[in-house]
Amino acid sequence: MLILFVCTGNTCRSPIAAAIARRIAHDRGLAHLDLSSAGTSAVDGQPASDGALLVGIERQLDLTEHRARQLTPELVDQADLILAMGPHHLERVEALGGTGKAYLLTDYATRSHDGRPVTDPFGGDLDVYRATVDELEGEIQRAVDRLATERAAS
Repeated sequence: MLILFVCTGNTCRSPIAAAIARRIAHDRGLAHLDLSSAGTSAVDGQPASDGALLVGIERQLDLTEHRARQLTPELVDQADLILAMGPHHLERVEALGGTGKAYLLTDYATRSHDGRPVTDPFGGDLDVYRATVDELEGEIQRAVDRLATERAAS
């Protein structure tokens, strides 16, 4: 199952989210999950932001090899589930053909329709990045719980 995380530049939230999800999937033995990320306004090849890299090191999330990539119709088509960081990301995913398999991360995890975005740390200090990572860890734990429950039920 290919899960794609989407944010704006693909240098902060979505690569951190994919790294967190990889760790959680590994810890839970969920080898069937393939986790990736992209951005709605990404500059292909950009590395993760300095803040993402530094907080990643603190949290044992390796983002050193990450390179940003632009969200494309092909990526949307290939993904089984797309988890967007904000409403405008979700709109873009749906415009590229993702309707029915795309959700806001915060809505998917809680099965709600609040439309609450994940805080964007870009340009913030390390404490802002740490808070975003904390937020992402909680949301992704809940999302993986939902995936595991649905897989067990099928």
